[in-house]
Amino acid sequence: AAWAAGCSPLAGWALLGPGTRSCSCPGWRHQPPLLLGAARQSFGTRAGGLKAAKPGGNSKDVSVQRALNEETLVSAAQKVKEAGRDFTYFIVVLVGIGVTGGLFYVIFKELFSSSSPNKIYGDALEKCRSHPEIIAVFGDSIKGYGEATRRGRRQHVSHIEYVKDGLKHMRLKFYIEGTESGKQGTVHVEVKENLETGRFEVRYIFVDVETYPRRTIVIEDNR
Repeated sequence: AAWAAGCSPLAGWALLGPGTRSCSCPGWRHQPPLLLGAARQSFGTRAGGLKAAKPGGNSKDVSVQRALNEETLVSAAQKVKEAGRDFTYFIVVLVGIGVTGGLFYVIFKELFSSSSPNKIYGDALEKCRSHPEIIAVFGDSIKGYGEATRRGRRQHVSHIEYVKDGLKHMRLKFYIEGTESGKQGTVHVEVKENLETGRFEVRYIFVDVETYPRRTIVIEDNR
């Protein structure tokens, strides 16, 4: 309609020169506000899109942070579990060392300590084996044993411990036999504690011959 009235857009812009205040076409005056509104609307739409994109970015960051926190918690739980397992292994090793040490102590005390009945029995048996009268009566290859059970098994050497005059005493009894058939003897041993050395010393060792002719062979007498 504006063009039909003889006013073109180019003519309108030409009339708006330095000395011109308005356009001869009334409709053209209202178009710049429309263009400005469209530009504002386009800018607002873009800004809205940017603002709408922000929450999505924050949600992604929260998810990543949550995953990191969960991974940290799982790692901490695994470390606690491994620490507990290592501590359990450590306790088991300590118990094993304690039990092993106790067994070694008992074995050492039974075999090598002077106060052990087995040690006293072994020493007394060796003295019997090397004594001339014992060899003459019982023969060679003297062996010793304890009391026999109902099933025929020979138990450990019987012994008793007691205190007399403030000193520890121990008495043992066991049996011997050798290559001479039918010959058997009963060995009696008594030891007493020496306070200076802390060891047991022999008071006496003698053997009762249980077969004819019966007699007593003294191996050692320190009474």
